[in-house]
Amino acid sequence: MEKAIIFTDGGARGNPGPAGIGVVIKDESGKIVGEYNDHIGEGTNNQAEYKAVILALEKARDLNIKDIDFFLDSKLVVEQLNQNYKIKEPQLGKLFVQIWNQLPNFGKVTFAHIPREKNTAADAQVNIALDNHTQ
Repeated sequence: MEKAIIFTDGGARGNPGPAGIGVVIKDESGKIVGEYNDHIGEGTNNQAEYKAVILALEKARDLNIKDIDFFLDSKLVVEQLNQNYKIKEPQLGKLFVQIWNQLPNFGKVTFAHIPREKNTAADAQVNIALDNHTQ
């Protein structure tokens, strides 16, 4: 696949608390080609947001996607990934480096902020991960 649109989300119940991540990958026509979620243990909302991007990059590589437009509802994480905000939390810095090190595997990668109400599919994946873990 030449290009994909990827929606990611992460959340923690308790912040920090049990955390989950969600990824929805669409082709250029808007057709969903993959939906993924995972429970990542204890963490913060921001850690979960970063780990969702890491999972998305892994899945994109598996699908041989070249270019990616990412959409996240975390303005902080988007601004950090776009290098507009400094990363003060050491754990987030480590996650940022993991993402940064994967970017050369792709062509063009962009990160954009969207309102939470436009990220419901990825958010639903987060809740699946969290709900399945607590049952």
